[in-house]
Amino acid sequence: MQSVKFIILITALIILVSASVCGGSPVKIEKVKFFNQPNCYKLSNGEVEVIATTDIGPRIIGYRFLGGENMLAELTSDAVAKTDFGDWHPWGGHRLWHAPEELPRTYSPDDSPIKAEVVGTDSVRLIQPADKASIAKEMLIKLDESGSRVTITHKLTNKGLWEIELAPWALTIVNGGGTTIIPNEPYISHDDRLLPARPIVVWHYTDLSDSRWKLGKKFIRLSTDEKLNAPQKLGVLDKQGWAGYLRKDTLFVKTFPFDEKATYGDYGCNCETYTAGLFMEIESVGPLAKLGPGASVTHVEHWYLFKNVDAGKTEESLEAAIKPLLPKVGPK
Repeated sequence: MQSVKFIILITALIILVSASVCGGSPVKIEKVKFFNQPNCYKLSNGEVEVIATTDIGPRIIGYRFLGGENMLAELTSDAVAKTDFGDWHPWGGHRLWHAPEELPRTYSPDDSPIKAEVVGTDSVRLIQPADKASIAKEMLIKLDESGSRVTITHKLTNKGLWEIELAPWALTIVNGGGTTIIPNEPYISHDDRLLPARPIVVWHYTDLSDSRWKLGKKFIRLSTDEKLNAPQKLGVLDKQGWAGYLRKDTLFVKTFPFDEKATYGDYGCNCETYTAGLFMEIESVGPLAKLGPGASVTHVEHWYLFKNVDAGKTEESLEAAIKPLLPKVGPK
């Protein structure tokens, strides 16, 4: 009997040591209520948590450090876009659309419950069957065992009878009171480079003299201002594959692919930002793709959070704060 107890004790110690050597906190997945949505999945790893709802969507409605503020906006259902397909509500958080933006196709309502399934020990898949535009949407949300990295694989599938052309469009509505940061291409002297670096695209309602814009040598920045409700939007071909949002001293970064051989919509944009009042979106867009019936296209983003970011008030201090963080982002 004593030998049996000894063997059990040794086995338990081996398991504990093995867990310690492997490192990283295991991802915990649980059902929770969040933002008045009763049927949500929360993924947490002891450092950050990401929350997805199944009552509408597919949509991610929470991303934050444990005990910290939500970096994603939590909007009421008061705002609405009326379309031939029905009413569409922004709700906040992160959603999946298909570009180019058109009424009513892009604004197909997503207010109904969706399917969800736990995948492995660290992921949740959200599934919206074909919407009224005959496009099925999926998000696979994966949280790393440690750190803040979240990987979101977006998938669009043509459930219609004819070929269509579209691009996956990942839009994140962030909590107001901060500034979107889009990197410029590295500066090169006119003596060394004559050809253009990339497109910067504006909309008919874009006003670059608006005080919310700061167009610098290193970054394009757009801030929210609750007193200014006139919308502003800008898009770029982001060859560096990242964009950020700084709110107080917390930096949210999303990364996304750039394919130099691909064709992007909106005059060649794979990154866009939009604001109106406290509303702010950071958007990445995949290449245009022609999908036959049953065909699919995917688009991947990686998310990161950084705390205690002292960005200062100048471009130089912002670059000094962000530059050391960039090697920590990207695929692993």
